[in-house]
Amino acid sequence: MTTPQPYGAAGAPVKTNVLAIVGIILAFFVPLVGVILGFVARSQIKRTGEKGSGLALAAIIIGLAFIVIGIIISVVFAIAGANAGVSTTY
Repeated sequence: MTTPQPYGAAGAPVKTNVLAIVGIILAFFVPLVGVILGFVARSQIKRTGEKGSGLALAAIIIGLAFIVIGIIISVVFAIAGANAGVSTTY
């Protein structure tokens, strides 16, 4: 009678890139840092094979969206503020 052989040792679990996690969090609070960390994380993920490519991409997209929204809001308030003191009556 032969003894059953184990299927093989389980490999080390693939971990999620830490910069991708930090990047997605910071994309909501400091969008520029979130975008930068997203790009750095994607570079590391390509090199190391870690998980988190989607998180890094989401950090880039969310960070850029928040930056664009911030610019639009700033322009709208600047135009509104510039027009606040202008009188159109003659």
